[in-house]
Amino acid sequence: MAIQLQKKQPVSLAKEMPGIQGFVAGLGWDPAVVNGYSVDLDLSVFMLGANGKLIADEFFVFYNNTESPDGSTSYPGDSIGGVGDGDDEVIKVDLSKIDERVEFLYFTVTIDQSGERSHHFGHVNNSYILIRNIADNSILCQYKLNESFNNEDSLVFAAVSRNNGDWDVEALGQAFNGGLGTLVELYQ
Repeated sequence: MAIQLQKKQPVSLAKEMPGIQGFVAGLGWDPAVVNGYSVDLDLSVFMLGANGKLIADEFFVFYNNTESPDGSTSYPGDSIGGVGDGDDEVIKVDLSKIDERVEFLYFTVTIDQSGERSHHFGHVNNSYILIRNIADNSILCQYKLNESFNNEDSLVFAAVSRNNGDWDVEALGQAFNGGLGTLVELYQ
């Protein structure tokens, strides 16, 4: 059974899944139409150094930069509107290929064109992020967004961080307003 992540309670990937070589971060949500437009969430990951900043701009993986330069992290495509069962968007991570300068992977979710369409996380229902073992697709952990962010359109959902040669995952649930640009400014 998957571990339900709680904020500020890290879970060791190596302890929970010994020998894990990679994982898939999956994002899902229920479809919603607000102001005539589907609410479209976008999953991204910032690959950060020890200083909490991108080690290079190319280590920000999202719909316009679908693979990290080290080949460890990829974004296979954008799902618009959250239609269908299962994960609506995914990012794949090969832990063995991550650049040694990367200490943190911050998984973020933003709402596409939120300002123009007046969308915010208060319009989103049943959103979650989960971590699955890439080898067998088994779910290690998941975090369900239960908070109602009625003014925010950007969210740092979870962090995966190095811990003495292993990796830990932790739910963060930190919300911001200002879209993807706000997060890029924060981590550049």
